[in-house]
Amino acid sequence: MHLEIKHLYKQFSARGNTIVALKDINLHVETGELVCAVGASGSGKSTMLRIVAGLEQPTAGEVLVDGQPVIGPGADRGMVFQSYTLYPWMTVEENISFGLKLQGASLADRFEQACYYMGVVGLSQFAKALPRELSGGMKQRVAIARALASQPKILLMDEPFGALDVQTRETMQGFLIDLWQNTGTTILTITHDVEEAVFLSQRVYVMSARPGTIRQELVIDLPADRNEAVRRSSTFQDYRYAILDLLRQPVAVGA
Repeated sequence: MHLEIKHLYKQFSARGNTIVALKDINLHVETGELVCAVGASGSGKSTMLRIVAGLEQPTAGEVLVDGQPVIGPGADRGMVFQSYTLYPWMTVEENISFGLKLQGASLADRFEQACYYMGVVGLSQFAKALPRELSGGMKQRVAIARALASQPKILLMDEPFGALDVQTRETMQGFLIDLWQNTGTTILTITHDVEEAVFLSQRVYVMSARPGTIRQELVIDLPADRNEAVRRSSTFQDYRYAILDLLRQPVAVGA
């Protein structure tokens, strides 16, 4: 799998003015990587991810998945949003298998895949539960399992833990690391949380705001076993401060 964003621009018109949301974005994600784009509000990171998902069209530039241009949503890209986007009248099992139903999978195949991914995210015992009976972290696990059930080439995650409390968010970060390591899923996620970006990623793209640009790419050289000891390490903190310094830099005039 090779995802490439090439010279991506996105402009909006508002009250007669042109707003440049994204300017000359270039990044790539390779098979099995967990890559994060981090930026403050207004950096255009959600817009960028929606373009990768095919939910919005760029003003200029292109997104390629294995050399094929993205022109709309597709089964090769799974999307997980900050809000859980679960169907409240469906059980956990039904929510996870819904995408497969739309793809025409048989009832037996849908059941098999739902059972497998409920096991992957640790929710097998909640198969018949409704979303209202689940915690926030559990709902997001269902959303992740639903995206994975369609076996996309890449999982796109838009601030997936932003709505959770601090303790649950850290638990879910550990869950995502385990999921990534156990399944080999390729993941591109965005966040405004610098610690989350460092903890999760192999590489981090730091985005500036207004217009959104890639300020720098950092390779995160931390142990594969990301735990609390890693969070407290001096190397982790060095990465954190480096990203914060990049985010604090003013945008160049005319950028």
